[in-house]
Amino acid sequence: MENNKANHTPMMQQFLRIKAEHPDGLLFYRMGDFYEMFFEDAERAAKLLDITLTHRGSSNGVPIKMCGIPYHAAEQYLARLVKLGLSVAICEQVGDPATSKGPVERKVMRIVTPGTLTDSALLDEKRDNLLLSLHQRNGLLGMAWMNLASGHFYVCETAIDNLPAELERLQPSEILQAENSNLLPAASCRQLPSWHFELDTARRTLCQQFATLDLAGFGCDEYTAGLEAAGALLGYIRLTQGQTMDHVSSLRVYSADHYVRMDAATRRNLEITQTLRGEAAPTLLSLLDTCSTNMGSRLLSHWLHHPLRDRDILRARLDAVDKLTELSDAVQTHLKPCVDVERITARIALKSARPRDLSGLRDTLTALPQLHTTLNACDSTRVNALSDALQADVHLTALLQASLRSDPSSVIREGGVIADGFDAELDELRGIQTNCGDFLLALEAREKARTGISTLKVEYNRVHGFYIEVSVAQSVNVPDDYRRRQTLKNAERYITPELKTFEDKALSANDRALTREKFLYDQLLEQLAPYIAQLQRISGAISELDVLATFAERARTLHFTAPQFTGDSTIQISGGRHPVVEAQVERFTPNDTELSDARRMLLITGPNMGGKSTYMRQVAIIALLAHVGSFVPAQQAVLGEIDQIFTRIGSSDDLASGRSTFMVEMTEAANILHNATAQSLVLVDEIGRGTSTFDGLALAYAIACHLLNKNQSYTLFATHYFELTRLSEEFAQLANVHLSAIEHQHSIVFLHSVNEGAASQSYGLQVAALAGVPAQVIKTAKKQLRVLEQNSAAQSPQGDLFAAIPDLPEPEEHALLAALRDIQPDDMSPKAALETLYQLKKLL
Repeated sequence: MENNKANHTPMMQQFLRIKAEHPDGLLFYRMGDFYEMFFEDAERAAKLLDITLTHRGSSNGVPIKMCGIPYHAAEQYLARLVKLGLSVAICEQVGDPATSKGPVERKVMRIVTPGTLTDSALLDEKRDNLLLSLHQRNGLLGMAWMNLASGHFYVCETAIDNLPAELERLQPSEILQAENSNLLPAASCRQLPSWHFELDTARRTLCQQFATLDLAGFGCDEYTAGLEAAGALLGYIRLTQGQTMDHVSSLRVYSADHYVRMDAATRRNLEITQTLRGEAAPTLLSLLDTCSTNMGSRLLSHWLHHPLRDRDILRARLDAVDKLTELSDAVQTHLKPCVDVERITARIALKSARPRDLSGLRDTLTALPQLHTTLNACDSTRVNALSDALQADVHLTALLQASLRSDPSSVIREGGVIADGFDAELDELRGIQTNCGDFLLALEAREKARTGISTLKVEYNRVHGFYIEVSVAQSVNVPDDYRRRQTLKNAERYITPELKTFEDKALSANDRALTREKFLYDQLLEQLAPYIAQLQRISGAISELDVLATFAERARTLHFTAPQFTGDSTIQISGGRHPVVEAQVERFTPNDTELSDARRMLLITGPNMGGKSTYMRQVAIIALLAHVGSFVPAQQAVLGEIDQIFTRIGSSDDLASGRSTFMVEMTEAANILHNATAQSLVLVDEIGRGTSTFDGLALAYAIACHLLNKNQSYTLFATHYFELTRLSEEFAQLANVHLSAIEHQHSIVFLHSVNEGAASQSYGLQVAALAGVPAQVIKTAKKQLRVLEQNSAAQSPQGDLFAAIPDLPEPEEHALLAALRDIQPDDMSPKAALETLYQLKKLL
């Protein structure tokens, strides 16, 4: 782009000046009914949006590359750009072209970025849209994140090693970090100047937002790194929105200890909201989400990623689910018409709410008393509290009912939004437009009588305005006060002083009515601002009621039962099922699980495809569902305290980080061994596969021993190393269980039932045959297997693996090491040091 602005036309000078203020992303430059892009922006946008790249005259002696989109269709193009991770500065015409000397005044009104979306057309309606800010200080990771579409704002500090787990938990749409930070690759986040993260600036910005003298009331004063991240985030949102954010009224401290922790691998392996292939279904969320509102769907997803440890809250939720079982259908029927109050509230605060946002809000608030009446039949403390929270101020509902038409137009610029009778001035202006037809009919009748021209017509079009049309043959009979406006092939069109006066009045009335309506609408948004906190309370109540009613419906439909919590160290599950797998198959085999202080580990053996992974995952999912307040897929489930859930199930190469499958596997195992406690639930599946047989077996043995001796966690340990089953002889807390299978007509039938004891064989060759491996290959494998089994029987290379590790003699110390240990370098002269160096060389 040419930076010598003096050589450009005035309009291009204006564009270049505004573009220089917003160098990142694209600049949508409003010109009449289009947003246009120029120079490099035009080339980039044309390629990304698949629109025509053309030229618009020249400036500075060269053609100006240009592309454009209609302003009324901008949303669909913005959505595509945002999905690609781009930001777009929206530059509007704020001056009047009729009175402007030179280019009309333009100004960037907002900046659309992936993490700051609030427009319903740009957002995924069932997913929270988060902006995350990261900052490192004194070895701690400060984090702040905001959902601008709801106003929720959080801060925390954690170890830097926890960043991958936090990214998986939050799944932010956009990430901010300082330009000198190396927490994440620069290409994956937005780099801000370091001064954005200064502590004093952050405190000042936050206190200004919350209108407080300090941050002590939010309980986050000591979170230095977190506050620096929060200040940078808030400053960034202010820059992009160009509006106050009245709906962001609090900063909450996120405490990980309040939740059952899950690392990134666990969230992926349990397929909570996304399958291992990255698809939205079949997942736990897709199975459970029969919510009636988008708010409920988003809250359900949030709960699944934030299982609680507070048993009082969980028992209140479970009681609500139980009491809603018979009412869930009625509750969901009342909830279905509810609009997205949460996001509409944010748009009201940002002055970007559209007319149909407000009419939908009006209809929802009007209908809520019926839901409140239905909930009176529910004997649940939590449901009663939520029902009370649904009640809106009568003045709020009355204001919306009085001010808006029943079915307003989609955008205020088209008019037809403010109700008749709400404003006398608007009614008068509309009256002029409404009576226009009557006036024209009366004028036409009078002119026919005055001129004697029976075919005379009085009409209107947008190009020429109002006119009187007569045929060419009759044009000789028109009066002298007729002034020719347009000549056609077969007709002449005229204007009279009376019609001209009416035209000026009618056309100006339309413009004045639109201007008045826009003023009244802006005023309405201001009048709604004091109700923002109330609307946030109502949206929260609707969301939670929706999730609880959904839990009740799912429990009834899928035959879930209420879990029980106990203070004992135990996980007792009778007839447990994996709900997602069960929904995909014709018949699912339930299984029991028993873990306690006396039975800390289940060593699970059995054939591949026998169901080991499914069995382990179902235990974790039952624990997860219990800790979000849902009923669970089991005949009975009794759960002790659980602080964390870990899974080491399946791996693949991490090509982006240059890590092999085995390295990924060992990294996940190391995380478990370092962090699992006696209250943690640990799932380990087929550890040690990525290396040699001996190495893998030795590692699997050592990891199992460490989990039993040190971590003492609730552990499900699946393995294909049958040698490990002998660990039950060494550890009383380990029990062998296996997944059953039987051979039938040279094939294998998986029973999927978990039984006590170790498996007798792996059925690997039978599984290979089922997979379609050629018969000749299977035949060769059987021959080789017999050879290997004979050799193994004659001389078992693993015989000493479980024997006590012998005490080996200490290796004799090398003379060089002894000499080095005796040297005192601080006491040596240069000559002595040189002589000593020669002596050491002789010892090699």
